[in-house]
Amino acid sequence: METRWHVAQGDADWLRQAVAYVQAAEARALRERGVFHIVLAGGATPRKVYEQLAQERHDWAHWQVWFGDERCLPPSDPECNSRMAFDAWLSRVDIPEQNIHRIPVEQGAVAAAESYGRDLSGIGSFDLVLLGIGEDGHTASLFPDHDWGEAIDAPDVLAVSDAPKPPPERVSLSARKLSRAEAVLFLVAGAGKREAVKAWRGGVAVPAAAIRPAYGADVLLDQESALP
Repeated sequence: METRWHVAQGDADWLRQAVAYVQAAEARALRERGVFHIVLAGGATPRKVYEQLAQERHDWAHWQVWFGDERCLPPSDPECNSRMAFDAWLSRVDIPEQNIHRIPVEQGAVAAAESYGRDLSGIGSFDLVLLGIGEDGHTASLFPDHDWGEAIDAPDVLAVSDAPKPPPERVSLSARKLSRAEAVLFLVAGAGKREAVKAWRGGVAVPAAAIRPAYGADVLLDQESALP
């Protein structure tokens, strides 16, 4: 389960590589299955990718959009991952509303995790999972010293009640479910991610390292996050 590290030559090259990766995954999925199941990452780093996708023409009717995690906040809160994705991209293109699968966090973490798990029950594997990494090595809402859902019997979706970053209540796809993907791309940018990347590359068991798809994962770094 190889992890492939890619260092962009600049901001424009980072964005070009990220969007090209999404385009390639889409083309492969539509060619082989006629539908493209993508999992979106939250946080600030992927926003520029979403803004670029909003300017492009794609076969939106055949996209199925899922979310890797969500904060238990009102759906209109700008800190919600789904709200960010809607504002930057999804509301600006013709993706059918029923193709966007938001995590219903207004139900509370436990009920939302159960509901999203039911929604995902028919999805064997994703075509593309987009993820980020936090300064502590977390990805999605899988944090150090918490259950990452790696076990073979782990549920697809986890309710998180004591996240070390606010808000404490969150919902996250498990590491096992996130690993069931044809392609996984970590989008990493900024000097603040440097130590987490160094730890990961040095073999430290950070949460991001728990995502182990059969075909390996790709990590796209900008110059700042890649510095030793």
